[in-house]
Amino acid sequence: MFKHILVPTDGSDLSRETVRRAVSFAKEAGARITAFFAKPEYPIAYFGEGALIDPTTPEKYAELAEQQAAEYLGEVQKLCAEAGVDCATVSATSDVPYEAIIAAAESAGCDLIFMASHGRRGFSGFLLGSETNKVLTHSKIPVLVYR
Repeated sequence: MFKHILVPTDGSDLSRETVRRAVSFAKEAGARITAFFAKPEYPIAYFGEGALIDPTTPEKYAELAEQQAAEYLGEVQKLCAEAGVDCATVSATSDVPYEAIIAAAESAGCDLIFMASHGRRGFSGFLLGSETNKVLTHSKIPVLVYR
């Protein structure tokens, strides 16, 4: 049914567990995986009384974000290799992860987005929202939410 699955990761324990399940799912379905990581934008520093100044340059910040992406995506590649599942990786810089996830899935030609649920419920879930919920409500590509 599904042949190309986008698996976003943020390196959290829940995300790692979701990646393991996505790899198993892909193996059973005969699908391939594109792993995705949204790198955060360089934070704009506001200067003022009592403000903390971050000595990190935009270039250094981008380098650290790229290292983080390589680490998290490398974990997915390793699990895929161990399971015999084809895997590609992609990352993008974005402070709006749900948009980056959808764009990556569309760009890669994925027919499923397999992602974690953060587990927030009730009022806090309503106030804080969720990247998963935003992907669910904005994506034209089917989304499988792993809890």
